[in-house]
Amino acid sequence: MRTMVESLATNKARLPSPGPGDPPLWHERQRVRLESRPRKRAVGAGAKHQLVFVDRLLATLVHLRHGATHDVLACWFGVDRSTITRAIGEVRPLLAARGCTIASGIRLRTLAEVIGHLGASGQTGIIDGTEIRVRRPAVGRKDREKFISGKNKQNAVKAMVLTDAGGRLLFCSPGQPASCADITHARQLGLVKHLIGGPAVEILADAGHQGLGAQTGGRVVTPPHRKFKKNPPEWYEEIYERQRKAHSSRRIRVEHGIAHLKNWRALARHHGRREQMSDTIQAIAGLLSHQQTATRGDRQPQ
Repeated sequence: MRTMVESLATNKARLPSPGPGDPPLWHERQRVRLESRPRKRAVGAGAKHQLVFVDRLLATLVHLRHGATHDVLACWFGVDRSTITRAIGEVRPLLAARGCTIASGIRLRTLAEVIGHLGASGQTGIIDGTEIRVRRPAVGRKDREKFISGKNKQNAVKAMVLTDAGGRLLFCSPGQPASCADITHARQLGLVKHLIGGPAVEILADAGHQGLGAQTGGRVVTPPHRKFKKNPPEWYEEIYERQRKAHSSRRIRVEHGIAHLKNWRALARHHGRREQMSDTIQAIAGLLSHQQTATRGDRQPQ
């Protein structure tokens, strides 16, 4: 009952009418006091954590990697479901803010930092968009059609993934409704601005990004245009296929990186809130990049 009253007071909600045991004067004074200013809890007040931080982190990792529900995790740790929900809600943004690891203690958090890293190391970057299916918005919800993908005709959220030439994950953008085109998403993230004002970097992209090459001075490389749409000469068809396959063989590494992302059950198909999708994608990208860096470090000769 006290929790309910505190919640009502925090939201400046109207208190219920006086009960048989509540004096009208006391009830009126409580209403005036609670509605005069928003309630503020003291530092350290409120419900205490039933799980230590290591257990909260472990619950979040199991949820992201294997897609275990909050009910299953609650039974595993012997706590209430709301405790697991609170723990995941607090730890997941922390993991999303870590960024992608490229070396021990070195992380890339923004697209500008990734472009700078590729320019300083002389590497080639590869970008591609990926879609993750989500629940259909409720009937009557504003912008309900924004999540329908033009490619898959399903409700999904889109993210842009950037890897190096070896397939190591360097950047994963926040989620956008799937109706947004790949080239539009890249422009909204500032890819053109970072390439024009940054170091000379080669970025490989698919046909969905055609047009960025002209805007970036040729730094974004896309598959060749098909000049003859009907009855092409044999010599042109052979040259076109050779160029297309050469570009595709270089760009395939980003598909491998996306496949490793989709191995995490939380991204196979998202059943939670779409508002949490960006934190989920970036948290998994940061964990996967850390795993890739650790694995490559173990393979290096001593």
